[in-house]
Amino acid sequence: MSDIPVFGSGIRSDGSRPTRILAVVNQKGGVGKSTTAVNLTAALGDEGSRVLLVDLDPQGNATSGYGLNKNQRKECIYNALLGKTPITDLIEPVEVENVFVVPATIQLAGAEIELVSAFSRETKLKGVLAPIVDDFDYVIVDCPPSLGLLTVNALSAANGVIIPVQCEYYALEGLSKLLESFKLVKTHLNPGLEVFGVLMTMFDARTNLSQQVVEEVKDFFDECVFDTIIPRSVRLSEAPSFGRPITLYDPHGRGAAAYRSLAKEVISRG
Repeated sequence: MSDIPVFGSGIRSDGSRPTRILAVVNQKGGVGKSTTAVNLTAALGDEGSRVLLVDLDPQGNATSGYGLNKNQRKECIYNALLGKTPITDLIEPVEVENVFVVPATIQLAGAEIELVSAFSRETKLKGVLAPIVDDFDYVIVDCPPSLGLLTVNALSAANGVIIPVQCEYYALEGLSKLLESFKLVKTHLNPGLEVFGVLMTMFDARTNLSQQVVEEVKDFFDECVFDTIIPRSVRLSEAPSFGRPITLYDPHGRGAAAYRSLAKEVISRG
């Protein structure tokens, strides 16, 4: 377990570039958002990067994916968004060295309503992250499966998005709406936002369908698609119930190898 440092000092492990803030987003559920957020942060931490995972999904899957009990917490990212608690009081170390988590609880479900009347409601997360963002090489934000105010906050705070797309029928269904929201945020709130990468998930090498979907997505997104493809894996599905990323739960398996490859690709993209 890492010893939690003092955040807000602005001390970076690598001062060569600004912090990369990546929102993991897709309004469809079950495409591997939380799986990717948890396992990518772990793999980046193993590569020596200082990483903060912000769980912005009221379901709290990324929180429990690191073994943090979301049902026994009195405070979470919700309290920071409403200005009740500084984010420095919410950052928690986890089992993976260099990785820290800001947890979510079901309280966050109320934020969509409570933020509606708030001043600068679309940029609350950006303001919350401002005091500590320079302490990390990467900030990964796990978004809810919707295009509501929480996701808009993540897009406003981020400088890039990672879009997980499952290798199944209707993979591209709904992505036009996501890209429409992306363009609106980029135009009106965050001109620096970019599609950092599209990640194919739940790939089954035994089926022609998976390969066909990969080709279809590559035709649509072109060079934005990561070379790394995440396989369908029982171990990847099991790991969250043990509160461990795949790099710890099954370090020599296909899932861990895939997320280590993805981490290297993320780092290479800058």
